[in-house]
Amino acid sequence: MREFDGDYILADNVWDELVWVWRRTEAPKACKVEIVEGLITVAPLSSVAHNGAAERVQRRLYDVIPQEWGVYQRLPLVVPARLGLYVPDLAVVASSALRAGDEQLIPASRAELVGEITSRATAANDRTHKLAGYAEAGVALYLLIDGLAPGGPTVTLYGEPEDGTYRFLASVEYGEKLTLPNLFDLEIDTGVFPTS
Repeated sequence: MREFDGDYILADNVWDELVWVWRRTEAPKACKVEIVEGLITVAPLSSVAHNGAAERVQRRLYDVIPQEWGVYQRLPLVVPARLGLYVPDLAVVASSALRAGDEQLIPASRAELVGEITSRATAANDRTHKLAGYAEAGVALYLLIDGLAPGGPTVTLYGEPEDGTYRFLASVEYGEKLTLPNLFDLEIDTGVFPTS
């Protein structure tokens, strides 16, 4: 890769060029800059309800994960095969992954669970492109907290990724309980999620 005057590059491939642009993208404070299907996107600040749901799940996850894992908000996870660099609302990752390699980018394959909470700006990507990207990366569980679902607020769990596709595991309406399997064995009460 060759850089000219700090504002233009000749990259060996599209992925390197996209990451170069992502690193230099200036967005308003607290906005989320991602690469989704090869497009650089900027999403506005999340709502208070959005952050409340993330906090409630994060608090519960710390009750069950091993000491050497962490729960991170806004940790950049990469899926180069899908030209994706996602900044999920929650990611459960072994702490050692944060110390290996690039100081900003973690392979999504290192995540045990990823959670996305929809907003008007991100709902379409959270439901489709990121679902496919996390499955492609082999993330064991994808938790979609969708307060904007057409039929009413729902929480959906996907898992068992195979050949770039998830198996649907469960879906509940806000107010019901959802159980995370295997590694977590955790029941989440979705009734505590803010609805506005």
